[in-house]
Amino acid sequence: MKLFSILGNPVSHSISPKMHNTALNGLHINGCYIRTCIEDGSTLLNKFHSLKLDGANVTVPHKEFAYELCDELDSFAKQIGAVNTLVKKNNKVYGYNTDAPGFYKAIESFGSIKTALILGAGGTAKAIATILKEKNINVTVLNRSQNRLHYFYENGFNAYSWDNFKPSSYELIINTTSAGLSDESLPLDQDLLNTLMQKSQFAFDVIYNKKTPFLQKAASNNLQYKDGADMLLYQGVLAFNLFFDNKLDNDKITKYMKKTFKTK
Repeated sequence: MKLFSILGNPVSHSISPKMHNTALNGLHINGCYIRTCIEDGSTLLNKFHSLKLDGANVTVPHKEFAYELCDELDSFAKQIGAVNTLVKKNNKVYGYNTDAPGFYKAIESFGSIKTALILGAGGTAKAIATILKEKNINVTVLNRSQNRLHYFYENGFNAYSWDNFKPSSYELIINTTSAGLSDESLPLDQDLLNTLMQKSQFAFDVIYNKKTPFLQKAASNNLQYKDGADMLLYQGVLAFNLFFDNKLDNDKITKYMKKTFKTK
């Protein structure tokens, strides 16, 4: 039996096991997908091997740790320095990033967008910023402190800390921080967030299955908004197929994984 897991902290809220187990059952594959909470990211690879995993998804806050620990990396993961999918092949651990294409497919319903503001500077922010830039969208990154902004500076993004940020107008505002995941906090000062949202059209929170305070603000400012459910679904489909060397039908995986969201 093949064994897979979600690796991160926290993971108790994650519906990834339900998504992947539904697909495994639907496709008649002998496998199981579990949750594994990892507090220290440096132990991630040891845990991967000790559990004898065939593959795993990596969530906050360990996507950059995962990047450092892989034997081989796909081109996009190598470019951004963040991994959300691990696959064991030939006794090596291969790292991939499916966050970026998953996110971009999730915002297709917003239509054409030219400017975006990303809140946060972790692995998810790197993936989203990079895919948006590739799609010729002007991206600005805003983080609490400067110490995680080096990737964005080096790759030509507009990047600011709270201390030196000057508000402008952005069509889309994206929360990639964990603010609101397990509490009622906002990713940014409330007054500043309101000012930004009054000039925006769309809001996206990578947190799913919860109308976070960020999305509540978006609703009160009459923005069109989405949580991270579609991003989770689309990146999960791509990751699942990577577990099986891309030999499966994405449409069939999607069909089974979507049932998870109808019954959650």
